[in-house]
Amino acid sequence: MTSRLPFGDGLRAELGAPGRHRRLDSSPRSRVWRVALNGIPAIVKQIVDAPDAAQRYAREVTALRLASRAEPAIVPALLGTDAGERVLVLEHVEAGRPARDWIVEYATALARLHATGAPEDAGLLPAWSGPTQEDIGSFLHLAEALEVSVPSCAPAELDALVDRIDRAPGHALLHGDPCPGNDLHTAQGVRFIDFEQAALGNGLMELAYLHIGFPTCWCSTAATAPLMDRAETAYRTAWITATGTEPQGDLTDACAGWLLRGDALVQRAHRETVDHLARIPDRDWKWGTATARQRVVHRLDVVARMTADRADLRGLHRLSSDLRHRMLAQWPTLRPLPSRRR
Repeated sequence: MTSRLPFGDGLRAELGAPGRHRRLDSSPRSRVWRVALNGIPAIVKQIVDAPDAAQRYAREVTALRLASRAEPAIVPALLGTDAGERVLVLEHVEAGRPARDWIVEYATALARLHATGAPEDAGLLPAWSGPTQEDIGSFLHLAEALEVSVPSCAPAELDALVDRIDRAPGHALLHGDPCPGNDLHTAQGVRFIDFEQAALGNGLMELAYLHIGFPTCWCSTAATAPLMDRAETAYRTAWITATGTEPQGDLTDACAGWLLRGDALVQRAHRETVDHLARIPDRDWKWGTATARQRVVHRLDVVARMTADRADLRGLHRLSSDLRHRMLAQWPTLRPLPSRRR
């Protein structure tokens, strides 16, 4: 794998010649260097060649420009770009260790990020896409495979749920993968990075990450109820401060939507390949801080509690509760998700 710094003539004319540089660890989807520009540290990121590389690059550049509307900053400054090489040059941000109650500051920054989206941004980024009819089928088949009775009203409830999520109002700038590690905790507040999956949609779909255990992330955690309440309040307060309006949408629906998505049990390279929920009865696998069964049990618990008083989701409430109890009975050594971030 090449370590050549992709810093062409256009970037040199705009930003000057780079000084010393060092390759940094990154995901398989990108290459990242720390460089010196006129003696000041900066970051060079190149999106790795792949069928969707151009789309991921365009998403990241667009999202960074939209997010730069926020003051104080919630993303590193975009210093330069080279579309031909899919290169971004970014401000270097000095980050520290997140505090124990990190999700409160995170939630505040997430709301501020979401609030940078505007109705006139429609079309600049893809619209966020939620669970599908195939996801519903996979979830119901999981219950059947584990010999859990599906309430007669549940399939219609899930159809209506997916339709509501598709129609959820909002033009928020969604990060697309707001995981621990994509948030840099600085003395000036949280800054988000890695916007290759950015989209426009309803912000509660990402606020749900805190409840449902960070579903697209290797670092799956479950905060205590008091800390979750503080984080949710922080999100709503920051959203109202930034927009003058209450957040729109339904957080319970958003969490239930993540429960249905089997692709949110594996890392990105393995998504859209097989029915991952169908694998649960026969095997477990670990990804990051938790196994697939741990993640499913946690999501079932969250959805069962959040739907307890929802007349329109009473079947999903019973199914989630029964399926969770069945999994814990069949695999009694399953542990809760970790409460602390790594």
